[in-house]
Amino acid sequence: MTADNPATVSNFVMRDAPDKLVHDVEALGRTLDQAKSSIGRVIFGQHEVIEQTLITLMSGGHVLLIGVPGLAKTKLVETLGVVFGLDEARIQCTPDLMPADIIGSEVLEEAESGRRSFRFIRGPVFCQLLMADEINRASPRTQSALLQAMQEKRVSIAGQYHPLPEPFHVLATQNPLEQEGTYPLPEAQLDRFLLQVNVGYPDLAAERRMMLSTTGAGEEKAMKVMSAEELMAAQRVIRQIPVGESVVEAILKLSRSGRPETSEIAEVKQHVAWAPGPRASQALMLACRARAVVQGRLAPSVDDVIALAPPILRHRMALNFAARADGVTVDDVIAKLCEPLR
Repeated sequence: MTADNPATVSNFVMRDAPDKLVHDVEALGRTLDQAKSSIGRVIFGQHEVIEQTLITLMSGGHVLLIGVPGLAKTKLVETLGVVFGLDEARIQCTPDLMPADIIGSEVLEEAESGRRSFRFIRGPVFCQLLMADEINRASPRTQSALLQAMQEKRVSIAGQYHPLPEPFHVLATQNPLEQEGTYPLPEAQLDRFLLQVNVGYPDLAAERRMMLSTTGAGEEKAMKVMSAEELMAAQRVIRQIPVGESVVEAILKLSRSGRPETSEIAEVKQHVAWAPGPRASQALMLACRARAVVQGRLAPSVDDVIALAPPILRHRMALNFAARADGVTVDDVIAKLCEPLR
């Protein structure tokens, strides 16, 4: 279990890494195996979706789940709350949802003495795992209420800052169908999601197991594997994992080649209107470390960069009208970006 180039790493040389870090990474890998097993008792199939969601949590980020109804997106969020012992809350986004319905508001109270004062009533955002269901159905004003919370882990009400609980993760869902009456997420908010995970249909074997298991007298339940404190400790371990220079160069090459100003790829110059910024590079660096641990390895490789390029870049890029006219998709462009890394 070594990095692509074990002789040179960005933080320290692998052979000089303290034994404690190696021990912590191996122990975390075993714990994550238990977490995947516990989630698998409730969520059938969807192995890639589960893995990418775990990568997001281990990286301390937020995830956007996109898929048609009935694919267990909501169930996945509920299950993660149980497995990681997190205080969870759910917001059903609708066009009439207001920012105060998310972050809370101040109310005027009068004491028995007649003295009046404002009291802050916390909204559902004050939790550790927030599910924003069908986030694109909320108005832009309401969507922006999550911006500060996702980036700064705090909200401001009447000029006062209120810190959010730790850890704090937003798992938002979006339905790709029925786009009438929806409000596309602005680029600033999309960039705050570490990964965009496309949730597809389960395979035949998984759907058979799900059909038999969920329509009987009893259903399997997920078991708690970690606590919130252990999750934060795991996130600190992830940040200490060494990254080989070849992986660092691959991340930089991938991110910068997606920008028309610095790219040498003709398709990018011709079709890309909005390119990934520095947050994409940061996201790749963190997520590659997390993916290595989730898969039982001590350090990431270039293969991790290639595997994570679609979920990290697809919501950080936009194509122009020429691309749409030519039938080019974002995933097509990302695949072109990954070709030099293979």
